Amino acid sequence: MRSDFKFSNLLATVYRQGNLVFTEDGKTLLSPVGNRVSVFDLINNAFFTFEYQHRKNISRIALNKQSTLLLSVDQDGRAILVNFKSRTVLHHFNFKNSIQDLKFSPDGHYFAVAVGRLIQVWKTPDINEDRQFAPFVRHRVYAGHYNDILSITWSNDSRFFLTTSKDMTSRIYSLHSEDKKAAITLSGHRDYVIGAFFDKNQEIIYTISKDGALLKWEYTAKPSDESNYTEDEDEVEDEDEHNSGDLTNKKMNWRITSKNYFFSDSKVKCATYHSQSDILVVGFKTGEFRIYEASEFILIQQLSMGQNAINSVNVNSSGEWLAFGSSTLGQLLVYEWKSESYVLKQQGHFDSMNCVCYSHDGSKLATASDDGKIKIWDVQSGFCLNTFSEHTSAVTQIQFSKKGNVLFSSSLDGTVRAWDIIRYRNFRTFTTNDRVKFTSLAVDPSGEVVCAASEDTYEIYVWSVQTSQILETLAGHEGPVSYLAFGSENSSVLVSASWDKTIRIWNIFSRSQQVEPFQLYADVLALAMRPDSKQVAVSTIDGQISFWDIENAKQVGNIDIKNDVISGRYLEDRFNSKNSARSKYFSTINYSFDGSALVAGGINNSICLYDINNGVLLRRFKVSENMSLNGTLKMLNSSKITEAGISIDLIDRDGENSDLDDRIDNALPGSSRGGADPSLRNVRPEIRVMSIQFSPTSSSFAAASTEGLLIYSIDSKVIFDPFDLDINITSTEILKQLNDKKFLIALVMAIRLNENHLILKVFEHIPFSDIRLILQDFPEIYLPKLLKFLSEFTIDSQHIEFNLTWLVEILNIYGKFIHNNKSKYQSSLRLIQRYIERTARKIVETSKRSQYLYEFIRTTKYNKDTIKLKEDAFNYDGTADDESIHSVNESDEEGEWLGPELNAKANKNYFSNLDSDSE
Repeated sequence: MRSDFKFSNLLATVYRQGNLVFTEDGKTLLSPVGNRVSVFDLINNAFFTFEYQHRKNISRIALNKQSTLLLSVDQDGRAILVNFKSRTVLHHFNFKNSIQDLKFSPDGHYFAVAVGRLIQVWKTPDINEDRQFAPFVRHRVYAGHYNDILSITWSNDSRFFLTTSKDMTSRIYSLHSEDKKAAITLSGHRDYVIGAFFDKNQEIIYTISKDGALLKWEYTAKPSDESNYTEDEDEVEDEDEHNSGDLTNKKMNWRITSKNYFFSDSKVKCATYHSQSDILVVGFKTGEFRIYEASEFILIQQLSMGQNAINSVNVNSSGEWLAFGSSTLGQLLVYEWKSESYVLKQQGHFDSMNCVCYSHDGSKLATASDDGKIKIWDVQSGFCLNTFSEHTSAVTQIQFSKKGNVLFSSSLDGTVRAWDIIRYRNFRTFTTNDRVKFTSLAVDPSGEVVCAASEDTYEIYVWSVQTSQILETLAGHEGPVSYLAFGSENSSVLVSASWDKTIRIWNIFSRSQQVEPFQLYADVLALAMRPDSKQVAVSTIDGQISFWDIENAKQVGNIDIKNDVISGRYLEDRFNSKNSARSKYFSTINYSFDGSALVAGGINNSICLYDINNGVLLRRFKVSENMSLNGTLKMLNSSKITEAGISIDLIDRDGENSDLDDRIDNALPGSSRGGADPSLRNVRPEIRVMSIQFSPTSSSFAAASTEGLLIYSIDSKVIFDPFDLDINITSTEILKQLNDKKFLIALVMAIRLNENHLILKVFEHIPFSDIRLILQDFPEIYLPKLLKFLSEFTIDSQHIEFNLTWLVEILNIYGKFIHNNKSKYQSSLRLIQRYIERTARKIVETSKRSQYLYEFIRTTKYNKDTIKLKEDAFNYDGTADDESIHSVNESDEEGEWLGPELNAKANKNYFSNLDSDSE
């Protein structure tokens, strides 16, 4: 099995904090998720997450107008410059202070950074400039504000920029020295100014304060000087000609021309302005947002995205789509205000995820959380398909049935539920006579029986899926049951693991209840059964993974994992991570499909991949580098230790914040979750992996962690992996064999070279009639490569009949051979199964849509003779011939015409177009 897994995507979280950014074309949205950045393609309904990570959560991101450079800054002011097209990191930089705002100039030559009370303007790295050791070259530092700067807005010509601050003022700065006299302070608000914007002509400035005031500024004269200004018009014109370009005319200045108020019960949290369409969008603390026409202050729309504050709002270049982000619940919304419809509406789990599970074909992922919700995610697009919220307490375990589209879940509310994934509804609910809390779940391969274990009674309950009745209650464990598992092939074997240091093998379908207990030396935390149902892996609290043979009831292997785990240190620890004995074990494990590898995770910062046969560690993945979480630090920083022996980061400094909202603490003392606001915590979250599972295709695995749902997959596109390569096998020789119509030789050579474009070229040049002849002589050793190519190629191919013919002939000729070696072909067969299901679904949908079109064409068809007679029935001048009309009426299958004159007028244009087409 290949072990070259890499991070590919981050699901189940779409927004954490910071600002949202649209690309210049307005079709892609960038959102910060923790210490990473996710990119949402709103046209193709897909997204990806950058692989690079920050040391802390990201506070601001910016993208230049050309959409080539991405700059992201974390809470400590550490910035990373990324090539947006190639997704590669170009440079690391430290601003050495927290950043409130970050904007590229419209021309892309500069970017401005709000660092405390100062504005730093830097030159954007350019390939045309001389290569320097430091890519960032500072242009200038601007001062003038007396408190922290909140926002920066550039003018359209990139000559000026506006800043707003907590000192209740806005300022205009000039980028170039020749315009430095344009610098001015705009004061008049009574609260923090959160936004200032130029109109499209740069003649009007709008400023918005936190208390809901909108001031309109224009460059005009004082009202008392207007009479003198008009009387001395010629003199002013001469002065303007003499002082051309001088923006500091004594009679002209920026003045307030109108004041408007939103009159809302809550404070303004964010605002944005689209100058081309004159649209102003304002987000409030209560989750309400409003759309105004700024020039006339006309309310266009007023909606709400929830009861939580809107932390970020942005508008795309066309002014049609609005993006909103709420960090309290992790909501991300893209709204098209003209049609009043949602383009994107996504939300992650509110609380910690407990488990993750793949569907039988690997196309869907299900996650469950402490918030009582179950979410279904599409693996390919990464978006949430549906959310189940019928559970009233934390969901502890979920599992798909091996057959059919059914999902089972267990919860602490005392119920086990069955969900229909096709119709997205709850169709079965399983309960007991006494309300108990269920902590683990297992479903037999046939989908007829579901089992759940309780932490109250230490018993295992067995229900019939068809009748929802309890069939049996299995007792025997003396501690909480931590895990249940059925085999994928032998449905009569149920394995249970408990904290009583035993695992038990139950044969629930036999007449006599057979129980085989295995005694271990420590509490069992996790259990996994090999797909062939002959072996079980057990993870214990003493840092051991042991392997047991079910048939012979003996231990066949053991792995000591204490040295493989990266435990990390917490802020309150006074020692390094090497000296920490915390969480030196795994709480979740899972087998690969072929049973040759095991992936494991736990309450630590590591995911380990083991080779079972050799008992060695193949790969170790670091879950996160986010130092905002406990368990990611390694070394003890003594400079942050106070005289009292505690870390400086543990001291609560919220009371020193200048904003009242930041000083209020709604968290209950001594609780890990808030009181009035459950999202607030007075303890730091810790890094951990709650659940981990391999995909049925074995090409990826998913890990439910504190940072979200991490997807690790094998990138087969960038790996050169030739098979049985010879010096004579070259692309030139392959094309030569293809031109000589030696298709079998060319196909085998292309597969041995393993270049997809060459395989595709040969594949598409093979005649339809030669497919069976080629497959009859095709070597079996190259069959896995051919089947893998077909499984990947058919997903995006439009040649339905051609592809299905290849698949049918392969199964007819090599079906028995594939069945005997199904472990090698399982990944490809699942992709082929997904392709066949998708093709069948599309054909059915197309036939339903085309039904009425077919009926219309069938009932309105004319034979060629009738059309010819209709052509002859008209003279060149457009008049009708009565004899010809009579003959047409006799031969017309659809009925007689209404008359020569009426039909002549109705069909004149038709036959004139017909004559022009024939010419």
